This record gives sequence, C-alpha cells and structure tokens, in this order.
Amino acid sequence: MADPQIIPFPQQPLRAPSVAPLLAFDGVSIRRGGGLVLSDVSFGLSPHGISCLLGPNGAGKSLCLRLAAQLILPEEGRITCDLPPSQIAYVPQNPVLLRRSVSGNLVHALKLSGVRWRDRRDRLQTLLTQARLTFAADQPAQSLSSGEAQRLTLVRALASQPQLLLLDEPCASLDPASTAALEELVCTIARSGTKIVLVTHDVGQAKRLADDVVFLASGKVRETGPADRFFEAPGSNAARAYLEGRLLT
Repeated sequence: MADPQIIPFPQQPLRAPSVAPLLAFDGVSIRRGGGLVLSDVSFGLSPHGISCLLGPNGAGKSLCLRLAAQLILPEEGRITCDLPPSQIAYVPQNPVLLRRSVSGNLVHALKLSGVRWRDRRDRLQTLLTQARLTFAADQPAQSLSSGEAQRLTLVRALASQPQLLLLDEPCASLDPASTAALEELVCTIARSGTKIVLVTHDVGQAKRLADDVVFLASGKVRETGPADRFFEAPGSNAARAYLEGRLLT
C-alpha cells in the first residue's frame, strides 16, 4: 500500500504578542492665541521602558507631558491612560524644593502619599540611597547643587511609588557629570518597572536612554517608533533634518 501523501501546513511567521498602550493620545489638539499649538496628535506608549518625546523647542513636547499628567485637558481628541491619577507622577523642568532639609522634603512627600509613619524611615533611607544623597540628609534642600537638587526632586516623585513617571527636560541646566548621574538614576527607575516618559531636545540623551521615540515638530507628531530604527533610518523628512542638525521649516 502506497504511503499517504503528506501535505504540510504552510508555516506562519511568528508574531510578537500585541501590548495595549499604557498611555495613548488620539487626535489631540490645543489652540493658543487663535492658532494650533498641538494639531491632531496621536501616539501610544507601551507600559515598559523609557519613551522620549523628542523635537526642537516649541514642538509641543512639554504640552504633551502636561496633558499626560492631567494638568490640562485637550480641546479636541482624547487621552487614555490605564492608570489612576495616584499612580502618575510629574516632574516639571523647574521644580520647587521646600524650605526644609533634604529628608524633610522626602518625609513631606511620603506623608502626602499616605505612607504609614512606621514605614517612613525605611522608605526615606531607600529614597536617599537611590538619589545618592545620604550624606546630605540633614542639609537644607536649597543648599544642594543643581544636579543634587534634580536627583532629590526625582526621588521625591517616587514617594507615591508611581507606575508612570513624567519628566520634563530634567537635565536641561546640568553639567555633563550631573547629567550622567541623573541618567543613571532614570535607568535604575525604569529597570525597577516604572514607565518613564522623558521630554528632551537632546539627541544624544535620547540615543542613550530611549527605547522608543515620539518625534514632534511644530505641534505635530512627525514620526514614532523604536529608538534604534528612528536613529538609524528615520522615515520622515523632518526627523532626518533634525538629526542632521538642519533647521526645520
């Protein structure tokens, strides 16, 4: 008896499981002074890693971050986030430190976050260690250097143990050594499982930190995607011009 003919099933390409976005903008627009400052902005960010909102000054990056933090509302479109507001922390470009010690700033944040008093001591030590500010625990916060102050504001935002951390140009006024220390802290936080969205116009910083990029120019999203693909082969003329250091028109 002849062997039966075997007809193989065609092989299907393996597909990575889709991941629902943690944060999504859908057709978001905002007007100021009669003109659009954000125009039909749409993108989605995964729940993990570091996403950079990259682009020139005035592109709308910080405005997107404030929208994500629910500090302002869109005039058109919608923003969805799979987290309650208590799990979102926002650090503006020029945060204000309280007129207290370094520890006092952190203890105040822990109190506001509802951390029980018997747990505060351990949490305080953890935050001081993360910021590499144990030596300055009793110093006035306003006596810190710019880099130290930025690290303090960053870990102060962690008091509530947020799942989403929004950072607006945290290294804008820092020297290279302070920038390196802050970037190391940002990476440590991301590895711990906190999603980070970082606004920057520094291409070098985005290359060092980003897992994915949302590139904005003139209030519009011009390109999104994985960081390695964006930097190696940008698909839009605006992104290519920006990465080559040419002026955008």
